[in-house]
Formats: sequence, structure tokens, C-alpha cells
Amino acid sequence: MLELTMASVSEADAGATAGMQMADAPSEPGNVLRVGRDRVVCRLATPDDWLFVSRVHLEFLCGPDGTWQVTWLRGSHADPSSEVRLALLGHQPQPLPYGGTAKLPHGGSGELVVYDRTGPRSVNVGFYHEA
Repeated sequence: MLELTMASVSEADAGATAGMQMADAPSEPGNVLRVGRDRVVCRLATPDDWLFVSRVHLEFLCGPDGTWQVTWLRGSHADPSSEVRLALLGHQPQPLPYGGTAKLPHGGSGELVVYDRTGPRSVNVGFYHEA
């Protein structure tokens, strides 16, 4: 099972826990959870006017062996208007490259943060991958 929580934070909301969303999916091959602005295909959706987040920004995919990976999907622009950092519990945050993929450890937890390059806004996506 992969569990996700998401909060959208702007400078005005800093320090507040507002609008937390949650989603989960069993660790079965082919299961997908998406984060982005498109509410039709994304289980976790950001505000429509947050254009630094792609229609489908992050995709969590369960592989054939039941392990999950996350991909920052490439959008229509060559240079994204955001940055994504991945922090695994007990490790320093590392950048997730545009179009890059990272495996999520079994029994592990952490956070992905999508930062707006043009202003003080972020989308924080916490995850827990049950062992």
C-alpha cells in the first residue's frame, strides 16, 4: 500500500495546515497515483491557477514486483517553472530531475516538495510505502 498526503502552501498559509488531501492505492502492479492540476486523472489536485504545477506533474507507479516509483513527468515546456525535491526519512532532500524517476523504499516514508520558481508557493506530498 502506498499512502499519499498533499498540502498546497502559499506564503500567506505558511505554518498552517490547510486543505490536506489524501490518497492511497494497494501495491499491485500497474497501480498509479497522480498529482497535478487535472482533476480528471489526478487523485491529488492542486489549485487550478497554480501554473507552476503541470496538468499531471508527479506520477507514482507500482512496478511488477510491488515496489513504487515516482516520476516527474515532462510537460509541454522545455524548462519547468518549478523544482522538485525528494526527501527520504533520515536523508537530506535531493533534487528530482525534470523527467526523472526515483524508487521509493519498502517500509519507507518521505516527502516530495514542488517549489514555484517565481514565488513563495509549494506543494508538499508526503508518502508512506508499507512494507
